[in-house]
Amino acid sequence: MPDRSNPLIVQGDRTVLLEVDHPLYAEARDELARFAELIRSQEHVHTYRITSLSLWNAAATGLAAPRALAALDRYSKYDVPQHVRREIEEQLSRYGRIRLVKAELSDLPGRPGFVLRSAEEALVALAWNHAEVRPLLAHRIDANRLFLETGMRGPVKQAMTRIGWPVEDLGGYTDGAPLPLRLRDRTASGGEFRPRSYQTDAVDSFWAGGAAHGGSGVVCLPCGAGKTVVAITAMARAQVQTLVLTTNTIATRQWKRELLDKTTLTPEEVGEYTGDSKEIRPVTIATYQILTYRRRGSETFEHFGLFDRMNWGLVVYDEVHLLPAPVFRATAELQARRRLGLTATLVREDGKEDDVFSLIGPKKCDVPWKVLEKQGWIATATCTEIRVDMEGDKKLAYALSPEKDQFRIASENPAKLAIVQALLALHADELVLIIGQYLDQLVLLAHDLRVPLITGATPTKERERLYADFREGRLRVLVVSKVANFAVDLPDASVLIQISGTFGSRQEEAQRLGRVLRPKGDRRQASFYTLVSRDTSEQEFANKRQLFLTEQGYNYRIHTADELLARAMTKIPNPKAQIPTA
Repeated sequence: MPDRSNPLIVQGDRTVLLEVDHPLYAEARDELARFAELIRSQEHVHTYRITSLSLWNAAATGLAAPRALAALDRYSKYDVPQHVRREIEEQLSRYGRIRLVKAELSDLPGRPGFVLRSAEEALVALAWNHAEVRPLLAHRIDANRLFLETGMRGPVKQAMTRIGWPVEDLGGYTDGAPLPLRLRDRTASGGEFRPRSYQTDAVDSFWAGGAAHGGSGVVCLPCGAGKTVVAITAMARAQVQTLVLTTNTIATRQWKRELLDKTTLTPEEVGEYTGDSKEIRPVTIATYQILTYRRRGSETFEHFGLFDRMNWGLVVYDEVHLLPAPVFRATAELQARRRLGLTATLVREDGKEDDVFSLIGPKKCDVPWKVLEKQGWIATATCTEIRVDMEGDKKLAYALSPEKDQFRIASENPAKLAIVQALLALHADELVLIIGQYLDQLVLLAHDLRVPLITGATPTKERERLYADFREGRLRVLVVSKVANFAVDLPDASVLIQISGTFGSRQEEAQRLGRVLRPKGDRRQASFYTLVSRDTSEQEFANKRQLFLTEQGYNYRIHTADELLARAMTKIPNPKAQIPTA
């Protein structure tokens, strides 16, 4: 019988309400996170939704219906609606009922390709007769098998996912050109090196199914948890030429440093393919930007040929949640190559999570952030939202402006400067990143604080110099634009002040927190501040931005600007005078 004192209510529309102030909240949250998505995080009640995609990803990790239903029964106040139970059972069972395998000679002699097959004739008939799938198929072999050409492997999986029948891909992979490499016991820089247990577990999950079937999927780990090490370990296991795709030139150089530091690869074996350099080597690291480059007026992505320039046995997609739409098209043609996606959050603001599922692979590993925090692998973070009043003239300008302009006006609230100064005084002995969305705001802030600013226009060499100065403590405060959201290694930063962001982007919030999650020697505390203009659209979007981190177990403390300034004045008589400058 359900227990009315439990924290969950499962509703008929597949939403789930979870009481935050309940002793069983953390347990219930961790179970829900396996197969549901957080969609709202009000102060006392969090709302989840159980979706088809969340259930298919759960099924790909081995979650079965009895485990999911038992969790709902365990924590629910009332009976789980019968139709919701049936839907959970149905969607979890769909993954694997239709499979894609390599064609045998008996399937269609003399023709290379693949077979879509199922023990259920009705499923095969559905695929064969569906208007979206039929044009992608070549022949119907018999009642249980459909033949498709080699190039249709990705598009068929995409289409089948869209019509509600995810395909389990057992078609195997090309081996790729061999590339001997091994992990070092001691890094090139002299430190001991051994992948952590959760990193090797992630690689095991990626390879589950053996050489024939393992080797495509997404690994979700928190920022600062060493996703690069997961990829390097997977490469050492694969022993093949590898293409790594990442977000920017700084990230390519960080990848190269990590590969040379932790593996036996030589500099001659690792190349950079960016706007600055076009090296194609057994391990090539390219940016999404260069791959999606095309001349003005041209429809041709002239660097897509990189996908075929070497016999890649593995393609690594760093920050896969940022994968540009054009690269999805190329990835549809790369289904014979093993594919590893890396991300801290699989949330995509364009809603293309289903394409990641179809073309990169299902989620193979997802370690909760708080689990790694408890184990000491990432820093313990305190998240604080500071609500700042707008002064009279700005408040009036906000009220009189069109709705489309109000968010920016609120984001650039000049009153935020005093709060930044107070925070710098409160964290006078720590390395602080200040990050924002709007260039004009950042330029003024950097000028007033007399600290350097990094934006997209900052030359790569200058960025690398400033990042190095920050890492080594020669620079204590650094202002950065959204170029620092992703794949920037600043392990000693312990405080991040977010003065503005991209509307309600959950992925950006998670990535920005990740800038300060690496433990720093004896210091294992991190502080993440978000400055928000009170009673504006920025405050509403902040609630949306925080959803993913709330799902991971982070709570946002809310303070007013006056409370923070009073605290600063109590600790330091003259906060402004205490702010060190670069």
